Amino acid sequence: MIRATTADQPAIEAFLRQHITTAMFSMANLRRHGMAGGHLRALTIWLRKEGDVITDALAISEEGMIFPHCPTGPWEAAQAVLKGHAIIGLLGDAGQVDALRHALGLTKAAGHVTTEPLYRLALNDLIMPDVTGFTLRPLSDAPRDLVLGWRRAYLQETMQMQGDTVDTTAIKEIDSYSAADSHRVLYQGDQPVAMTGFNATLPDAVQIGGVYTPPDQRARGLARRAVALHLAQARAAGVSEAILFAATVHAAKAYEAIGFARIGSFGIAIFENPQVVHG
Repeated sequence: MIRATTADQPAIEAFLRQHITTAMFSMANLRRHGMAGGHLRALTIWLRKEGDVITDALAISEEGMIFPHCPTGPWEAAQAVLKGHAIIGLLGDAGQVDALRHALGLTKAAGHVTTEPLYRLALNDLIMPDVTGFTLRPLSDAPRDLVLGWRRAYLQETMQMQGDTVDTTAIKEIDSYSAADSHRVLYQGDQPVAMTGFNATLPDAVQIGGVYTPPDQRARGLARRAVALHLAQARAAGVSEAILFAATVHAAKAYEAIGFARIGSFGIAIFENPQVVHG
């Protein structure tokens, strides 16, 4: 594999577009932070080509998150270029994440490792639930202590985070979401009842993430209302499709109820501590 330069970016974006359902993080990071460094989410990318055609792209952020887009499976080459790098996790197509973890010798590293169903929806096919009495408001309008508590609970439920780590992460993420205006809170009347958001955005596509309903409000269809209202806003702004991966069976049913169809599986591996790739 050869290291990409900024001159390769248009071709890389065209390649990633062909794999959009598992490439939203990579594409959003590439467009926002590029490959010149200077930001934790700036990318270094290696390419495999046949002639002038890209067949595989392997990306790693400055903070050490790997995004494999390698349908031909060049795992020995990937291991070679990643040697010496400190890895905090891998995100992408479930089969590729699993294969690359094995190639890098990281299958026994402690952390959060899971495979989640991957869904896609053309927003013209969005099925709107009854939202009478509900409104969607910016995250920054909601009580800060409330949304911080929700985010802590989300991290504990889905990522099994505990102790000081969960508090620090929740604060960091809520502040980031507010600054980016990426998340929304669903209100029933004047009561905040659920949260939703986009964890990656492009002009024509969004990826849903961070959906949370507190336990005492579940089984009321709140998640589907929150997501549907947020997607309706995105559609009005010109977005044509949405992607997500579902953390639970109940979440999957909520998404299916508004039109999402499963198209594959998404792999998530987040390590407790950075893992250095050895030869």
